[in-house]
Amino acid sequence: MAVIKLQTFIEAPVVNCFYLSRSIDLHVKSMHSHSEKAVTGITKGLICLNDTVTWKARHFCIPFKMTVKIIEMNAPGYFVDAMTIGPFKYMRHYHAFWPQRNGTLMEDEFVFRSPFGYLGNMVDRWLLKPYLTKLLQRRNSYIKQAAEEVINSQSFAFTCGR
Repeated sequence: MAVIKLQTFIEAPVVNCFYLSRSIDLHVKSMHSHSEKAVTGITKGLICLNDTVTWKARHFCIPFKMTVKIIEMNAPGYFVDAMTIGPFKYMRHYHAFWPQRNGTLMEDEFVFRSPFGYLGNMVDRWLLKPYLTKLLQRRNSYIKQAAEEVINSQSFAFTCGR
């Protein structure tokens, strides 16, 4: 299995980072260059425990669909999403939020495996891991920017996408 681990420091409270990380709208904005859209399940607002979303996107000029479900959550400390239908043999993304002196340390652990055995392992190591690392870093920079912008906002609402 391939594993991507990232840490992002954000000058904002843990709760803001936790909720923004679950925002379907922010995710779509961060992946605009891949025409990523939420097409079924929770398609707007915040995704919550046991909710699913099906994403439609284009990567490597190939259209993809993937359904993920929030399988664990302990607000505002962490949540886990896992692929239920899609291109990977296995995919699990752990998101953790640690209070720091002047903000939050956001940690990602993205674990995945492509199908096709040895060939899939090679694709994971040499193609997908670098590509997905860049996607996650871009997404994290959007979360960081949004969290730091709303730190003083009184109108920031936290509700699930139902």
